Amino acid sequence: MISPDPLAPGCVYTASVDDQGRVGLYRLEVGCSSGTGKLRIAGGIDGPMRESIQRAFAYLVAQKAKIGIAQQLDTTDFHVEGIDLLSNHVPCEAGIGLIVAVYSAIKKQSVLAGLLVLGDLSIQGNIKSLRSLAEPLQVGMDNGARRALIPLENKRNFLDVSGDIVERVDPIFFSDPITAAVKALGLT
Repeated sequence: MISPDPLAPGCVYTASVDDQGRVGLYRLEVGCSSGTGKLRIAGGIDGPMRESIQRAFAYLVAQKAKIGIAQQLDTTDFHVEGIDLLSNHVPCEAGIGLIVAVYSAIKKQSVLAGLLVLGDLSIQGNIKSLRSLAEPLQVGMDNGARRALIPLENKRNFLDVSGDIVERVDPIFFSDPITAAVKALGLT
């Protein structure tokens, strides 16, 4: 399900694990149209996933000048859709995924091929660590992920990950949302 080929700009794979250990795996797609900086969320994204996406977009709006995307953000409407790749209806905390997808769409550049984006953030941009790293990485690997963008706070959890995953999925650690976006596009 996770293509070994680069996705179109604005598309990312993202996953998270819920409090019962179930993994939600999604392809987030962000489309752009001329507008006034609005976020439009398609049906099928609700609950914790909708809140996570709205929080991430609010962070982008607050940081747009610092990031250097103020003009693009002010003149573009962003349409977001989340495709549930496992059809298991497990919501995904996809804040970092949204930031990477919007940045990718604005820069018109694809994320790295085979990349799975993990992580969420607070309204102020503080990275929230994942409940567990093993389950989303296992599901990602089983579905074709070759790389994973992982919050730095979860680096210690990498010891809980099986050797098979460590061997087949390259970790890319990040400490803030903008670093995540830049690394996801391979710009560092």
